[in-house]
Formats: sequence, C-alpha cells, structure tokens
Amino acid sequence: MFISSSPKGDRIALLQDKKLAEFHEENKANNFTVGDVFLGTVKKIAPGLNAAFIEVGYEKDAFLHYLDLGPQIKSLNKYTKMAQTGEGSAKLNGFKTESDIDKLGKITQVFTKGQQILVQVVKEPISTKGPRLSCEISIAGRYIVLVPFSNSISISKKISEKEERQRLVRLMTSIRPEGFGIIIRTVAQNKDVKELDSDLKDLVRKWEEGYKALKTARTNDKIIGEMGRANSILRDMLNDNFDSITVDSKETYEDIKLYLKRIAPDKEKILKLYSGKDKLFEANGIEKQIRGAFGRTVSMQNGGYLIIEHTEALHVIDVNSGNKSNTENSQEDTALKVNQEACREIARQLKLRDLGGIIVIDFIDVKDPENKNLVYASMKEEMVGDRAKYTILPLTKFGLMQITRQRVRPIVNVNTLETCPTCNGTGNIAASINISDQIENTLEYLLTKQKETKVSIMVHPFIYSYYTNGLISKRIKWFLKYKKWVGLIKDTTLGLIEYKFIDVNGEEIDLHK
Repeated sequence: MFISSSPKGDRIALLQDKKLAEFHEENKANNFTVGDVFLGTVKKIAPGLNAAFIEVGYEKDAFLHYLDLGPQIKSLNKYTKMAQTGEGSAKLNGFKTESDIDKLGKITQVFTKGQQILVQVVKEPISTKGPRLSCEISIAGRYIVLVPFSNSISISKKISEKEERQRLVRLMTSIRPEGFGIIIRTVAQNKDVKELDSDLKDLVRKWEEGYKALKTARTNDKIIGEMGRANSILRDMLNDNFDSITVDSKETYEDIKLYLKRIAPDKEKILKLYSGKDKLFEANGIEKQIRGAFGRTVSMQNGGYLIIEHTEALHVIDVNSGNKSNTENSQEDTALKVNQEACREIARQLKLRDLGGIIVIDFIDVKDPENKNLVYASMKEEMVGDRAKYTILPLTKFGLMQITRQRVRPIVNVNTLETCPTCNGTGNIAASINISDQIENTLEYLLTKQKETKVSIMVHPFIYSYYTNGLISKRIKWFLKYKKWVGLIKDTTLGLIEYKFIDVNGEEIDLHK
C-alpha cells in the first residue's frame, strides 16, 4: 500500500506483484463517508415513494426509504430522545425495546416532518443525488460488526468449516453485551477470544461516545464518524500477504502506526515513512500506471484492448482483439483466449475505478456454447476477490454479459487527457527554446536578489536530463556560480515547458508576486 497525502486529501494505491490493483482518492472536503452516523431532520415525506428526505448538511437532502428503516426504528427513536434528554445510559442493559414495525407499513406511520432521527450513510453522494441513508445502525470493526437493538449472532458465509463456525458463535455468545447483535466477519476465522473481545470493546466504546455526543448534538452533527479511507482499507484487507505500507506524510504515518498497534502489532514493522526527493507515486512508478489504466481505451498484455464508456444508467465495456497474433488453431480459439484475458482485466478495472450499478460487457462472439460457459466461469473466478457485492449473469445469445456491482461511492475518475498548460488548447505555444533562459533567470533572481538559502526545481523529465547530463552539467555550473546546490526533481505530471520552484520548507515559491 502506498499513501500520498496533500492538503486536499489522500491518494491510496494498492499494488499486487508491483501491479496497480486498487486506487482510491479520499477528498477531505467530503463529509459524508459510508458508515458515518448523523443526527438528521425529516425535511419532507414522500408517501408516493414510501420514503423521506432527510437534512444532514449536504446541499441536497438525503434519501431514506421505508425498507431501510429497519424493524427496530421505534427503539432507535426512543433511544435517541433518551440520549438527548440525558435519560438512561449508553449501555442497552435493561433498555426496553419497542415492537418491530410492519414490513409493509407506510413511512407516514413512523415519521413526522421536522422530527430528529439518527441515520447512517450507506451510499455517498453520487452525481446529482444526495447521500442514501439507513436507520439500521451498524458499527464495523476488524473482526466483527456491532448491531444495536438486536440479539442475533450471524456469521460470514465464507467461513465454511462447521467446527469453526460453532466455535466463533459460542465465543461471541459468551462475550456479547446485552442489547447488541453481532455479525462475525470472515477475518475472525481462527482468532482467539482475546482479539475478538478487544475488537468488541472498541466498538462498544464508539457507541458510548455517540451517546455522549447526542446529549449536546444539533441537527446535521456527525455523531459517529467512520475512520479514514486508508485505515478502513487496512481494517478490511490487512493480512499476512501485506508486506509494505509506505506513506509520505508524518501525520498519516503516526495515525496508521497507532491503528496498526491496536489491530495488528506484528505489522508495525512494515510501515515506512517515505523521505525521497521525488514524489512517492513518481518514485514507485504508480503515477505512470494510473495514467495508463484510467483512459477510455485500456490495453491488454497480449494485444487486445478494452473500450470503457460511462453513461448515467450503466457502464459499457467493449472487448476487442486488436493486433492479437493468431497463434491459436481457429478464430473461435482466438476469441476465447482474448475474452478470458479480458475477464482478468475487467475484474481489475471494476475494482480500480470502483464501477458500480449495471455493467454490460460486449465480448468477442464465440459460437460454441461450451466456450460461452468458459468465459462465464472465467469472469466468476476473476471476481472472487472483489469486496463489493456483485451478481454475474451468463452470456446472452448476443454475446453480452451483465454484471451488477454494489455502488456506494462515486466512480474513481482520473482524467488522462490534459489541456496544454501553455496554449490552453489553441495549439500554439511560446517558443520552448526559451524555457531554459526563463528557469535560469528566475534561479538567479531567487538566489541573488531574494536570498533564498535553498532552492529546488520541479521539471519535466526531458528538462531534468538537459540540466543533469554531461561531466560538467548545467547544475554543476550553477553550483560553481552561486556556491549553492540546486535540487532538481523529475515530475511527469508537468508539461514540457512547466516548472515549479520549491523553497527550503518544501513549499512552492510564488513567482508572480
């Protein structure tokens, strides 16, 4: 895992065998993360939709359907009022739950306009829509999920061994606090009671902190916050296969170190703080992989390629053979091989871009029904490691495959087409031969007139080579002239005639002052 931090947020890259497997962008301006619990207000009730629109502080009201209220919504409302007035306690010992609501009931029987309710974000704002909410509150931990106002214990279907399932249920039954249900996650397999109990106590502590926050909370206040994106990925994915976590921010380093110390002390040693001169993603070849993976056209290893298009309703992926050499015995065999390779890349792209909703894939036509089944089997096999919920349908007679994949966050979109920074799309730029003079004149001004103690310059790799090549390079001549070493940093995100000057504190120098 590599985490690159900036004032706007974090960029998180997961690499498997040095190849980009997942990419996430965490925008600090986004205050509505899946898992966050808010104190909302019923703004509008829509009987025709059997839903309500809830004000939680977003520019558009959030959507809450009757089916997302949960059977114990009356108990949640009762608990919320008690917390706001200081009655009862955070613990649910002795809390008298209300009767379950009717599954076929109406929203008007539960809510009134202006009523304050506790809600949890289950889908972040996407496109023109506000957040999607639920009143079935759940707090996720590393090994378990805590569900208030429930007494059930359920277990992940991926834990298949009967004895292990019985052991985990028996353990959780012995430590489960009254009034809380438990969902046992897959990673709990073979864990001892000490680890499970520690995780459970952390979740109960979160719930109790939410109770305290409710006492003084006002509408739109966040009551329980989900952890940062990086920590939540570690919570869900950290296992023995993780061999490196590299961050370039001291603050992020300390945050993750603290989290690892709590959930997996043996993994602290794989956490590293990057201190190189080049940007973290540049130094590890991640920036180049991102630029190559997020375009409209995605190349595959053996000559085939995908074309990925997005619409409001669905995503469409077209599979093409390209210049794939016909080493197979027939056109049918070639189509099958390209389709199977496409399955691997499509499964990767779905995770990379976090594509959700309906995905339609137009595979190369194969006539043999057995080959169609092989393509279907390949797609199911490649999707096994996907953490999102999904459904895959067999190929239709037109060679189309339909996939639905859970969508809880906006699609990750990296713009791979850049407007020329100098000509702004006109096609005309200032003479690039002048760029060297501009840089050297600015450098001289900063070192002699402005008296900068240390200066570094971020430039395109071509310009970097121009200044560093040769026995007595341009940079050596600068040192002899100014008696100061000038740092040079390669940055492929810069245009050929773009450059930035960095001061001793690592901040960009404003050249327009």
